[in-house]
Amino acid sequence: MMTKKTAYIGCLGLIGIISTEFGVIGVLPQIAEQYQITIDKAGVLLSAFALVIAITGPFMTLMASGFDRKKVMATAIAIFLITGIVSSFAPPFWLLLTVRILPAFLQPVYISTAIAAAVATGDKKDEHQLMGIVLRGIAIAMVTTVPLATYLAGLFTWKVSFMVQTVVSAVALIGILKMLPPMPVKAKKSYGSQLQILKQPSFLMSTAMNFFMIAAWFSTYSYFADYMGKVKQMDEKMISYMLLLFGVTGIAANWLSGKMLSKSIPATTSLFLSGTILIPFALQYSGGNTWLTILVVAIWGFLYAPCFLNASAYMISAAPHALEFANSLATSFGNLGVSVGTIVSGWIIATSGIAMSPWVGMCFGMLALLMIGLRSIYEKRQEPVKCYC
Repeated sequence: MMTKKTAYIGCLGLIGIISTEFGVIGVLPQIAEQYQITIDKAGVLLSAFALVIAITGPFMTLMASGFDRKKVMATAIAIFLITGIVSSFAPPFWLLLTVRILPAFLQPVYISTAIAAAVATGDKKDEHQLMGIVLRGIAIAMVTTVPLATYLAGLFTWKVSFMVQTVVSAVALIGILKMLPPMPVKAKKSYGSQLQILKQPSFLMSTAMNFFMIAAWFSTYSYFADYMGKVKQMDEKMISYMLLLFGVTGIAANWLSGKMLSKSIPATTSLFLSGTILIPFALQYSGGNTWLTILVVAIWGFLYAPCFLNASAYMISAAPHALEFANSLATSFGNLGVSVGTIVSGWIIATSGIAMSPWVGMCFGMLALLMIGLRSIYEKRQEPVKCYC
């Protein structure tokens, strides 16, 4: 069926994108050693990428909203492919940072376009499940390419990690070019009509929730390899297995979340978000017990994985008539959360040690839950009062 075909191709491209954006997480310690810099400075490779997305995402999406969706998706993946090639040659750090930043300009454009293309060919009732298929690329990348890149980097060199990302991007680009038909936009919405959502309090609170939720998760996940190495005393091989486990449980979580969102978006979002409070305690009290740590990582991956799907669904529910722009804002503010969570946690790590990073995430998580509560209260007050006279 064409609907699912479009969604699965979008998913394939997203695997390439996430392999590039988050594949670096598993090799940050090696990059820091290679360039003789601290781990928080190496983390700029992740936070700078995310910051560019946060700043430029909505504008780039508005500019691209009138172009053929297939061409937009192919262009974005082609730039990710070039980035992987250059990075795999271990250029000077300034150049490595530069080529990582360049594809960030089109990352939210790709995601919002892929979701819009998938949803446009389906029924309204299947909207969240089609979104879930596209965004499943995040979990799939975390169960395949991200741990594979970390594993191979441990056997050979961190440069192999970028070679893996290059291959995935090349496969995704071929898939888009060969399997998707032209997808011109039939009726382009005006910029003004899309910008109207920025006046809606519910949407603004949803945006804040998205930011705090992603910041919460990435305060710890950005430094996953360093945390597991220094706090849990795991070697690179074991860390790659943990990333694999993290991704495996995440695939199941994305599928379940897609089903649950059809019933209640706030409840589903809150349920998975509760992990930002649960996981710091679980990591703390699992101590040096390897089996307990494995269990915690499995739960952690399960609760973390649907965060981008939940964030998009939560924001779109407040702006259903501006799907692509709402999606781009979800991506942009989510990546702002990645950047801020990584930076703030990096500062805390530099002053207080890596063991503190999960507690930074818990603080952001509590703020995200507060935003869900505030939006719920606001919307209840906006409901018309029923008259029984």
